[in-house]
Amino acid sequence: MPWLVVLVALIGFAFIAIPLVGLVQQVPWGNLWTDLGTPEATAALRLSVICSLWATALSVAFGVPLAWVLARVSFPGRSIVRALVLLPLVVPPVVGGVGLFYAFGLKGIVGQYLYDWFGIQVTYSTAAVVMAETFVAMPFLVITVEAALRSMDRRYEDAAATLGARPLTVARRVTLPMILPGLIAGAALAWARALGEFGATITFAGNIQGRTQTTPLAVYLLLQSKPDIAIGLSVVLLAVCVAVLALLRERWLGVG
Repeated sequence: MPWLVVLVALIGFAFIAIPLVGLVQQVPWGNLWTDLGTPEATAALRLSVICSLWATALSVAFGVPLAWVLARVSFPGRSIVRALVLLPLVVPPVVGGVGLFYAFGLKGIVGQYLYDWFGIQVTYSTAAVVMAETFVAMPFLVITVEAALRSMDRRYEDAAATLGARPLTVARRVTLPMILPGLIAGAALAWARALGEFGATITFAGNIQGRTQTTPLAVYLLLQSKPDIAIGLSVVLLAVCVAVLALLRERWLGVG
């Protein structure tokens, strides 16, 4: 029986590993840096880094309080709120992009007033890229931080409060240090997810070079016309994801 389990495990591993090996084999290593230095590649990489960092910052700013509410505050419908917050984890990204379009587009629930009152058009802008990436990335941070808050020993917070510490001091000196590994892990996962976002971005922000064309969108566009550049950009994304997973596993999560 053990050999059968090992055999099935090897098949599962091969199913995941073979496509990655196939991708790496196609990399034009001799021209890789030249390909990554082309205007299309540099513009996409630059925009991806900027937008993904903004998306991560917004995910932390809004996701940490949201995770705290879900973990610490009891209110009617909390399970429904949690389900809605985590829905982008499972909903197709293009569906999220359609939702963003009908919420913040020129005729959207919010977008029509932004345009009529302030002349702000969100769609097909860099801000739309950040919003799309935040939409799909923030649930990763929320679920990770909420789990950290639920698993921590609250007696330390109670002891600090008993000694006279104000709630903000307790949060800064006790709660935050205790959940910091989870917060770092959640932020790293959110950043990696934002960096690789495709469906919601192309639906809500379009694919405009220099404005909304992130690295995944550039890969999609260049795969037919300039496959070497597309493959080089794909390898960059793959390397980033591998690095994030390795750091999370060995440094912050303490798993060898």
